[in-house]
Amino acid sequence: MEEIKNNKHKIAYESLDLAFALMELDKKTRYYGTDVPIFHSEIHVIKAIYEHPCIHVGGLADILGVTKGAVSEIIKKLERKALVIKEVDELNLSRYSLSLSKKGEKAHKIHMHYHAILNGVVETELQNATESELNFLSSFLLSLISRIENFDENIVE
Repeated sequence: MEEIKNNKHKIAYESLDLAFALMELDKKTRYYGTDVPIFHSEIHVIKAIYEHPCIHVGGLADILGVTKGAVSEIIKKLERKALVIKEVDELNLSRYSLSLSKKGEKAHKIHMHYHAILNGVVETELQNATESELNFLSSFLLSLISRIENFDENIVE
């Protein structure tokens, strides 16, 4: 019984180690095939613009779950880096439409390749797993994520 408890504690610590390793990997500044450094927040704005061509700042803020001010600041940086193009929206002249430059499209493409490599790492680790094991792992991770997202709400001080 004590061994099972120890194994569960070990899994908890290993889960934290994985989370920290992924966060460290994700927060590294990368160039994504361009001549400019691109930060984590910037590449995810680039991805959102790629997925929603001609989007405006307010729509982008809604998608990303941040303020319009935060998006505006990132857009300014991406414009200076020549990754994003901001043009007056022809349908609503009081707002701007956002799109990616060729350099922005290249950064997005390499960012997605980076994710494909990470997905490949996971797939390799799971190559011999049974359907039952995959179902358990998926269910376990989803449940764990849900509990972590609500962690602060469940703490009694």
